[in-house]
Amino acid sequence: MPDQEQVTILGYEERFDADFARLNREWLEGSGLLEEADVKYLDQPRETIINLGGEILFAVAAEQVVGTCAILRVDFTVVELAKLAVAPAAQGRGIGRRLTLAAIDRARSLGAERVVLVSNSKLAAAIRLYESLGFRHAPLPANPGYATADVYMELSLTSML
Repeated sequence: MPDQEQVTILGYEERFDADFARLNREWLEGSGLLEEADVKYLDQPRETIINLGGEILFAVAAEQVVGTCAILRVDFTVVELAKLAVAPAAQGRGIGRRLTLAAIDRARSLGAERVVLVSNSKLAAAIRLYESLGFRHAPLPANPGYATADVYMELSLTSML
């Protein structure tokens, strides 16, 4: 697996749709967290993310997609960080961090003032990553969108200026 310096972060391209689904299904199924709410995004990323003002980023190394991350438009000032996935062979090389930072930069360029996310406490490494980037825990919304969600975090982009 190439070093992180050889990883390029690219924006959405339809040719990467299968990689988006593959990488996310792998970790969701492996963690026992795959839900119908996930499937709609994985099966129709253009319709459920891109066409609604969101973005999907891809980490590519040696012409292979090794990671991905989406931002979903919640409203004019809020986006949701979602579907962060890194191939098992590429983990531990900072790719998840680079994808998350790129997503935060993209959120800022879209005019977002806040980035939110829902997760599951089983995903301790991901939660540590989010905490290290300044995300703060907040009360779980009444309807977080996922039955397995038990973690809610927010990052203020206005306090980072």
